[in-house]
Amino acid sequence: MIEKQELPRQIGAVGAVMLGLGSILGTGVFVSIGIGSGVCGVNIIWAIFIAGGVAICNGLSSAQLAAVHPVSGGTYEYGYRWLSPSMGFAAGWLFLCAKSASAATAALGLSGYLASLRGHSVNQVEGLAYTGSVLGGLLILAGITVIVIMGIRRTARINTVIVCLTLVSLMVLVVAGFWVKGDMSFVPTSGSAWRFPSGVEDDSWYSLLSAAALMFVAYTGYGRIATMGEEVVDPRRIIPRAMIITLVIAMLVYVLVAWVGIATVGAVELSEATGKWAAPLFRVAESTGMSWVVVLVSVGGMTAMLGVMLNLVLGLSRVVLAMARRSDLPTSLALINHRGVPLRATLTVTAVIGALIFIGDVKLAWSFSATTVLIYYALTNLCAIRVDSAERIFPVGFAWLGLAGCCGLVLFIPWEMLVAVGGLIALGMFVRCLKQSIVCDS
Repeated sequence: MIEKQELPRQIGAVGAVMLGLGSILGTGVFVSIGIGSGVCGVNIIWAIFIAGGVAICNGLSSAQLAAVHPVSGGTYEYGYRWLSPSMGFAAGWLFLCAKSASAATAALGLSGYLASLRGHSVNQVEGLAYTGSVLGGLLILAGITVIVIMGIRRTARINTVIVCLTLVSLMVLVVAGFWVKGDMSFVPTSGSAWRFPSGVEDDSWYSLLSAAALMFVAYTGYGRIATMGEEVVDPRRIIPRAMIITLVIAMLVYVLVAWVGIATVGAVELSEATGKWAAPLFRVAESTGMSWVVVLVSVGGMTAMLGVMLNLVLGLSRVVLAMARRSDLPTSLALINHRGVPLRATLTVTAVIGALIFIGDVKLAWSFSATTVLIYYALTNLCAIRVDSAERIFPVGFAWLGLAGCCGLVLFIPWEMLVAVGGLIALGMFVRCLKQSIVCDS
């Protein structure tokens, strides 16, 4: 039996916000806006607001739980404490599946912006096959792993630099778009002007909520703050504030970028650019006619994907650590080295992400992530509802709203994806039961 080791508390308020933004402002803004616009057209703005509202309720639930129970593992640990071991395991398993897919999306997005910057017009299938893309993604993943192994303090500093570069590139794109376009009314798509959906034509309400379900994933990086709660200084005070600040900044950035994108090139071109290059904002930058803006946005896209991959390796390794501590994964993965890093868990996560770089496409990976994270955060809200009133920071109504939002949006996910995720949950439960039976027999 390996003795449980604690991770040192080294993350302050600014570091927590930057970790959240580093997880959110990546594929969320550089890829998912293009995916969402392909689903609901110009109504992507409303989808961003709806998804943001659900995310804020979920963020308050996550902050509540992390403040009361600040350990690594997020909803995996909360499920064990407030629901049941099976529900806790399901949450951890869902997190590993969802965020591994998100890492694959980030790798594809990074390849897309790199290809666009180099002048390659490749389609999504060729995006993985073009010369050096897979090798480049693996080398970048290896570099990120080295950074994470260096320790959380250095990792947080590097993440802060990445977030600042990303924010600068996005704000330059917004200003350049407004400057060149002048009139920022939306470009009509399919003969329709920007309107609030009436629910009568073309299943507009269904499309809107389907896009909101996809955009919800774009906000879920805030959960990284809760996942790493064991390493946050004064978690009861810092975690709630950091989550709220992170979500407000993210929503503002998403709305501005989506507004400029729709007004300059239109929803159709945004969607097509996502399918062809996984780089919709590159097309928006091109529309400004300023080559330096194109370069800056491409660099910002790549740094954003780097930030996402950095934070995913951090978050996934902490969940693997938590699951290993409870023997839901091999206990050897729970070892922490002299730098305060779960080395074996980190290397295991890197190997899984590396394997996923070779397969899949952006839209498929993103849809899979949307399904799993909606179920994951439904469990988060269930845990928050169970928190004792004496320990409560926020009204329980937010948890109920978050639960309703997650359960409602998941209904607008394609049924095939729901079946696939259900099958993965069943597989995880089967493996867990088999492992427990072997342990009992021995």
